[in-house]
Order: sequence, then structure tokens, then C-alpha cells
Amino acid sequence: MLHQIGLRSADDLFASIPEELRLTRALDTPAALSEIELLAGFERMAANNAAAQRASFLGAGAYSHYIPTIVDHIISRSEFFTAYTPYQPEISQGTLQVIFEFQTLVCQLTGMDVANASMYDGSTALAEAVLMAERATKRSKVIACGAIHPEYLEVVNTYVQHAGIELQHVAFESSSGQVAASIAHLDDKTAAIVVQSPNFFGCIEDVATLAEQAHAAGALLIVAVTEAMSLGLLTSPGAAGADIVIAEGQSFGVPLSFGGPYVGLFATRDKYARQIPGRLVGEAYDKQGQRGFVLTLATREQHIRREKATSNICTNEGLIALAATVYMETMGRRGLRDVAVQCAQKASYTSRRIAEIEGFSLPFSAPRFNEFVVRGPVDAAGLLSSLAAERGINGGLPLSRYFTDRPNDFLVCVTEINSRAEIDALLDGLASLADL
Repeated sequence: MLHQIGLRSADDLFASIPEELRLTRALDTPAALSEIELLAGFERMAANNAAAQRASFLGAGAYSHYIPTIVDHIISRSEFFTAYTPYQPEISQGTLQVIFEFQTLVCQLTGMDVANASMYDGSTALAEAVLMAERATKRSKVIACGAIHPEYLEVVNTYVQHAGIELQHVAFESSSGQVAASIAHLDDKTAAIVVQSPNFFGCIEDVATLAEQAHAAGALLIVAVTEAMSLGLLTSPGAAGADIVIAEGQSFGVPLSFGGPYVGLFATRDKYARQIPGRLVGEAYDKQGQRGFVLTLATREQHIRREKATSNICTNEGLIALAATVYMETMGRRGLRDVAVQCAQKASYTSRRIAEIEGFSLPFSAPRFNEFVVRGPVDAAGLLSSLAAERGINGGLPLSRYFTDRPNDFLVCVTEINSRAEIDALLDGLASLADL
């Protein structure tokens, strides 16, 4: 190969790099290991990660659910593992069909008419929904309810702060944890109301009432769902009157993975289909009448003029959307409901038992799904740190991270993978450590 490109030695390949920057010393690499030795070494290294073995009650936008083994098996097939955006339908029918099924499942879950071929994650999907509402209504004010995930709001603000959109915030009620029954500042300049349900505190919002208020003012209602598993049990946002629904799909067969990659779900009413960001997979027929699938309404900058594009920063998270599709089709309607019911029942048991411990209470009265806020007798950050160090339990998220006026409050999440023994260990740990 060197001869063919006119070089005499491998050193000639690097002649353009200054000599003082080249590595001249011998690399101190260890001797080769057998596969048995290598796996044993990795197992020893993995054992050092004590946090991975802890019982966890963390949620707040990233949820630990059981993933059937078939999910990893299917997405590891080379046809899917190496696939990119299927611009050439002639050779991408399998991938296109999976995405078409993904869109169908998202519509069924959210109660909406049309879904796109996925977004980066839930937070960017919410930001895109706000931009879409401004395009669809030709209005520039958006009202965000106060119990939306703070990090989702940061992403939204990053998108809109230079886009001529005014983002107004409405506080949540301190007793219920929900947004107030009547939205202030709602007028004929409002493009949309944005609400999260279940919200950041785990409280289920009255989506139907908010939809009525928004529609009376000619505005849209955007519903965000960070815990998509709740869609298996609660009334769908579409049935409650939502115009745009976004969700984080990580709960559906996607591991936590230290924060990503995840997949954003995005669905809306049919009349807004041409305003939806990103791409859709549609059904088509060839000259022989055979069914096929193609990308359609591809309104990104690389497809059409920039001023006509509905989105630039969006994507088809192909592999992750595939994992979510395999998970949903494996579980089925009954399986998703069963998991959701387990989450709700275990959270109800846990919250009730925590409230029975002296010094602990539940500050919010609203109904909940699988997350809830606990108010303890001492600083929550210190309590949870001790719980992790002494009991090996991640007991929740201290809310002081986002709300400095809530030093003793923390957010607890319970899913189907939390056993009765883990829950009872959490209760025992909170009771004993709060007395210290």
C-alpha cells in the first residue's frame, strides 16, 4: 500500500506532523489477555460501581423499567444496528415500516391523529411544540405552567429567547402541586398553554379544563409527558382535548444509559400535520398496487428552503425508536396497562407508608401516578446522601436542586422493578436516619 501511494515507510505517512509532536517512545501496553481473563477483568471493574447495585427510587424524567430481552436481541440485528435515516425507500422498507408502526403506536397512546418519526428527546420535542404553536396560531405568547420539569423549561427558553416568543410562567398551587384552575394572562395573543401531566412533582393535572380555557381563547394546549408509562393507565391527552402532545419515550425499552440517547415522541391533530417538525413515514402504493413506505412531509432545512422549514434541530432517533417499538409491541395494550398499574399501586403503598413515619408528610394533595413529593424533618440532600452511603439506597431527588425554598422536600419514584423488600428497606432507612 505504501508503494502504491509513493511512500517508503509508515513514518512517511506522518511527515506533515512536526517531529516534536510525534510519539517517539514505546507504548507501555500490557500483554494480550485471553477472552476468559478479559471478561473476568471487566467483571472486577464493574463490581467497583457500587451505585449500580443500589435500590433506586429516582425518577424526574428518567425512569427505570424492566426491558424484555427481546428488545436488545431485535435492535442488535445488523439490518437495524447500522441503519441511518432511510432516504432511499427502495432499500429501506424494513426500517420505514418499523417507523410507520412506531408512529401508529404513538398516536394510539396519546390519542392524537398524526405522529412524526421521533425527536431527539422529550425536552427538545417540547421546545419544537412551542415553535409549532407559534407558527400555527400566528401568535407570540406562550404560557408555561409552573410544575413543568425545570430542565425542559430551560431547553424551551433556549429555543424561544431569540425567536420573538414571549414565555410567561404560571405558578403552581402550594397545596395541590397542580396549576391553578384558572390561568391568568390568557388572552387573544396567547399561542398556547403548556402543561406537564403527570407534572414534575408527580401530580396529575386537569388537562380537560386547561384545554377548554385554551380553546376559548383561540390558543392551543400542549401537553408534555416525561413518564410515558402513565399513558398506559391515564386518560390520553388527546381524549382530554390536547392539540399537541410530546413525551419522553425512554420508559419504553430504553435503558437509563447515564442520560441518553433517548427518544422524543411528538403527536398532534391532523389539521396541524403540515406544521409538525421533522419527518413522517407515510404509506404509498406502486404501479402494481403493492404497498410500500416512504418519508413524507420532510420539512427540514436540507429538504426545502430554510424560511419554509418547520425545524432544523430534529431527527429520527432510529435505533431508539426501534427499541421503543419492539417494547410496545412486545408488551401490547394489556402489558403496558399492567406495568402502569403496578407503578401506580406501588407508589400508592410507598407514599402512604412514608406519610406514617413521624416527621414525614406529603405536601401535595393532587392525585399521582408513580412519583410524589415527600417532606422530611431534616435537610433532604443530607438525608438522601446518608441513605445512599449507609443503606445502599437511592431514595429520591432533593428538590433543593431546583427549588431553593424546599430544602426538606424530595421527589420519590416507584416503578414495577421496585420490590416490596426494597420499598420496606427505604421506609426503614428513612425512619432510622431521620432520628439521628
